[in-house]
Amino acid sequence: MFNKILIANRGEIACRVIKSARKMGIQTVAVYSDADKHALHVKMADEAVHIGPPQANQSYIVIDKIMAAIKATGAQAVHPGYGFLSENPKFAEALDAAGMAFVGPPKGAIEAMGDKITSKKIAQEADVSTVPGYMGLIEDAEEAVKISNEIGYPVMIKASAGGGGKGMRIAWNDDEAREGFQSSKNEAASSFGDDRIFIEKFVTQPRHIEIQVLADGHGNAVYLGERECSIQRRNQKVIEEAPSPFLDEATRKAMGEQAVALAKAVGYASAGTVEFIVDGNKNFYFLEMNTRLQVEHPVTELITGVDLVEQMIRVAAGEKLSITQEDVKLTGWAVESRLYAEDPYRNFLPSIGRLTRYRPPAEVAAGPLLANDTWQGEAPSGPNAVRNDTGVFEGGEISMYYDPMIAKLCTWAPTRAEAIEAMRVALDSFEVEGIGHNIPFLSAVMDHPKFVSGEMTTAFIAEEYPDGFAGVTLEDAALRQIAACTAAMNRVAEIRRTRVSGRLDNHERRVDNQATVTLQGQTYNVTIAPYSGGADVSFEDGGSLRVEGDWTPGRTLAEMTVDGKPLVLKVDKITHGFRIRSRGADMKVHVRSRRQAELAALMPEKLPPDTSKMLLCPMPGLIVKVDVEVGQDVQEGQALCTVEAMKMENILRAERSGVVSKINAGAGDSLAVDDVIMEFE
Repeated sequence: MFNKILIANRGEIACRVIKSARKMGIQTVAVYSDADKHALHVKMADEAVHIGPPQANQSYIVIDKIMAAIKATGAQAVHPGYGFLSENPKFAEALDAAGMAFVGPPKGAIEAMGDKITSKKIAQEADVSTVPGYMGLIEDAEEAVKISNEIGYPVMIKASAGGGGKGMRIAWNDDEAREGFQSSKNEAASSFGDDRIFIEKFVTQPRHIEIQVLADGHGNAVYLGERECSIQRRNQKVIEEAPSPFLDEATRKAMGEQAVALAKAVGYASAGTVEFIVDGNKNFYFLEMNTRLQVEHPVTELITGVDLVEQMIRVAAGEKLSITQEDVKLTGWAVESRLYAEDPYRNFLPSIGRLTRYRPPAEVAAGPLLANDTWQGEAPSGPNAVRNDTGVFEGGEISMYYDPMIAKLCTWAPTRAEAIEAMRVALDSFEVEGIGHNIPFLSAVMDHPKFVSGEMTTAFIAEEYPDGFAGVTLEDAALRQIAACTAAMNRVAEIRRTRVSGRLDNHERRVDNQATVTLQGQTYNVTIAPYSGGADVSFEDGGSLRVEGDWTPGRTLAEMTVDGKPLVLKVDKITHGFRIRSRGADMKVHVRSRRQAELAALMPEKLPPDTSKMLLCPMPGLIVKVDVEVGQDVQEGQALCTVEAMKMENILRAERSGVVSKINAGAGDSLAVDDVIMEFE
């Protein structure tokens, strides 16, 4: 076994690998760019080596710099994580030439399966069902349009060397094919250094289900069940779960056996993932094979009890798999939510800045891989479990140079419904401040009927949130629970305030037990009857709720129970009440006396400034190009400019027809959020 491993990556996956290596008694070496000097993975590793500027193409994906770090530290093996060099055959070849072990598959398997075009051809030759498409190289946008018409719209335009949703576009007509081809080509070149593009039929109403495979260098291979990855935005997974709520055992077995056969056909050794599109009749079609560890691997670990990182290291060291297919048992259900530094209220555009507050929910180590330090070799046995894979910390910076992922929050429970409920509570308990983030959206999905029923496709977000995410309007029952909690909390705050005033009489006697609570356009008149440890809150219509909790003024998290059921609220103080965030809703809750409420209703509403004739930059980023000029008439939906941030190109379009009156920024300019790019008459 190795004594020292270098991790050629950053962020949460580098931290994840360090934890398994530490458990195995293996020392670790981190590499870092200028932007990551104070990163968590650098602090966790036994050693760290600086490798260059923030840009990945000048640091993390420069093979010579990684090789120099290996030589300087005496590392015997390299784990590439995912992204960066994980699927680069030249890197595997360089390590082999230097006598270093690559914690991943052989070079030949990477070349055969890592390239999307080649993998399609091999799958077809092996009689694996594949999605119709054009596997040859495409020279220009006009050829892309011609091929798209031959295949039939809609089509998926994809980068051959792609991954993580980058370099991918769906086109429904010729114009979108032209535009998508060029954008995919640009993204592919900047993200992977390879701008080859291919096109395939886009299967409507599909599910994205993938099979986890694990193989050694001695001809042994197993599949570890499947992951449902259909909740996607811009072809990037957002929520994953294992197993899939859609598959039956026969389909699971057929997909697993086909995935293993494909892995064996290319001499695969290590952890890998075979991705499929599955239609409503459970017909499945091979998409691609990712020759690396997947972002969503924790949910597989939680239902199987198999530490995939440990197994990868052991395979790289020449060991045989210690498990057979008969040993693989799927226990319970696991759900993963990807927390991204992106603003759901601005169409999920990237957000960067300092994490002024970062408080994940406590990890509940009811099973082997919750905190990655408590491996026991079996699936979780407790009522539920919480795991958070992260690479950031409070006070750290979210950089514009890398993927916007903050953390991967996972829950496990014996049933799917229980795992989802555990995720709801965990998301409500997760405090992130200082940047835009997608926790409200993740919470909304957990309560969405289609997700709860398991009846979703890869079009879920596009269909259910066609105009973007504007927050959640809670139902009356949920609003009553929050109203009851905030009324009780406000009473606690008022008692504290009267004590601070220095009065010597009975503080509680001077606090009004009646209140008017206003939230999300609803008003509730309530009466609070306190008792030791909580309060009974009565409503005018005769309803009553029992509220319990130990919240005190100043705490930003209120962990309450309402009629015995948990309810977690993120709390900020405002005048006459609180800003409350819960279950995807972000609301001002005003708690007033009856007279205060009457007077507040007479106050005029403050209107926001009019920016309807301006194009504001929705995120910090770089202007790639401007598509219009002063005096030009533009139509609704017309491309105005392209902004690049976090390795993704974002085309900004006109919301309505108009005439460009002023352009304030040009190609190459770096802009902040809400900077005015152009103005209209």
